[in-house]
Amino acid sequence: MHLMTETHILIFLLQVALLLGFARALGEVFRRFGQPSITAEILVGIFFGPTILGRISPEAQEWLFPKDEAQVKMLGTMAWMGILLFLLKAGLETNFATAWRQRHHAMRLSLCDLTIPMVIAFIPCLFLPEIYMGEDGSPVMFALFVSVIMTISALPVTARVLQDLKIYRTDLGLLIMSALTINDVAGWIVFAIILGFVNEEMGMTPVDMIFVVGATLVFATFCLSLGSKWFNKVLGVMQDWKVPEPSGSLSLVVVTGLLCGAATTWIGIHALFGFFIGGIMAGEAVNLSQRTRHVFSQLVQAILVPLFFAAIGLKLDFLENFDFMLVLFILGIGIVGRYLAAYVGGRLIGQPSLHSRLIADAHIPGGEMQIIIGMLALEYGVITETVYVAIVFGAIFTSVISGPLMERLLRQIEKIDWLAFLPVDHVLPDLQSRNPEDVIREICLHAGEALEPHDLEAVTQAVLHREGEMSTALEDCMAVPHARLEGLARPVVFFGRSIQGIDWNSADGRSVRLIFLILTPKDQPDAQIQILQGIAKTLRAEVRNKVCEAPTGTEILEQLRAGSIESAKRKKH
Repeated sequence: MHLMTETHILIFLLQVALLLGFARALGEVFRRFGQPSITAEILVGIFFGPTILGRISPEAQEWLFPKDEAQVKMLGTMAWMGILLFLLKAGLETNFATAWRQRHHAMRLSLCDLTIPMVIAFIPCLFLPEIYMGEDGSPVMFALFVSVIMTISALPVTARVLQDLKIYRTDLGLLIMSALTINDVAGWIVFAIILGFVNEEMGMTPVDMIFVVGATLVFATFCLSLGSKWFNKVLGVMQDWKVPEPSGSLSLVVVTGLLCGAATTWIGIHALFGFFIGGIMAGEAVNLSQRTRHVFSQLVQAILVPLFFAAIGLKLDFLENFDFMLVLFILGIGIVGRYLAAYVGGRLIGQPSLHSRLIADAHIPGGEMQIIIGMLALEYGVITETVYVAIVFGAIFTSVISGPLMERLLRQIEKIDWLAFLPVDHVLPDLQSRNPEDVIREICLHAGEALEPHDLEAVTQAVLHREGEMSTALEDCMAVPHARLEGLARPVVFFGRSIQGIDWNSADGRSVRLIFLILTPKDQPDAQIQILQGIAKTLRAEVRNKVCEAPTGTEILEQLRAGSIESAKRKKH
């Protein structure tokens, strides 16, 4: 029997303080250089673990992180709670309804994302030496696990890169996020089914396996359909009862994750899958405010997630298990498989070559999801620590290079002067509408003459339809509703300013005051990206403030032009 003592508590508090403090500090340094914080978190664990501190001062490492069972379980439980809630957060941020509305193209792209990387990875993995296979894994199971891991792309990493490059709200950004969302859900279901095969080899009967596969599919289907509606109704009742917010909604989200995790564990699938699906179910609720989502995301990302990824470095000796050729192998099959699949998928759905290359670059990063699924494969004894270390290095490396690769491609898109499409009579300094739909209608009504011979109501509906697929609200009080129109000769841009501010359900929870309506020809796919990037680079904080304070449309346009000129000068320097 292991009793918890004051010494256990003291060491536990020191462990959490060291890991969390250093992980957050180093993560902020990495973030400022545009790199994912997960790299910093794992590096902190590597430093305090057997890889570095264990070699420099084994006594200090043993005192800080003793092998005592009670001590290990205390930190391990907190780290596991962190990763369970991370999967809940990932699901919460996965807009499955939007992805499903885009399924005509997104599902074809996602089908390529799943099949091509698996084929590319599966065959060479069959011929790897047995020393890389876990004690409980056969060559086929080993190859299946690794090939599934290679299909996973890092949705959070890609989302961050798209936001940094100012193309997250474009139609191309929507397509990429929709395909990755469907790929994530499908990938987890495929992974859950493969776990059923592993369990069969460990004693599960064929009947049991059929139950696991069938129950998994039924559970996922229920959660993504009726489950999300029920969650929304319960949340609505809680709000009618004036339950304090955001604590009430946060409690319901966490309880939902716990129940879904318990359900998948009972089915025979890992609880992580349940938390992910539970997060998607909760995330579809229209009654769940952006403020609640933001609070939950910050809490998990700032406190719990760093402990989990730091704990990975504590468990493994990365130097002893580092195999350079294996790392190159994992990188090769991962990058080639995901890139080729996304590029082929992009071309199949009619995307031009440059856009297909952007889609392919967006699929390269492996990130957190690869590390998590790899950890499950390690726990099930299908892969060895050496293979897992290679997967971790591959996930980190691909997450680091994805941003620069996409930025390099975007430079190949010819830049345009977006203000050339915004004359002074397209500026509305005082919008009267008080909600997004009415604002879009008000601006479109003003645009009537500039859009002839297009039917004004059809244009309005096209913009509203695009807004319904994914909100075009940016952070920093801006929104960019847009649409691509057949027969439009050149791009058209309108600007409207709301003095009071509009609740546009933006990610940062702030009211939107500056609205840019962007209409581009359907046969000019780059125009939308160019204009959105130009707006984002022009509207720095000081420019936004001046635009908000300018008394007339003419002075608003002058401030925008001055901001654009300053942005061009900063880029040259």
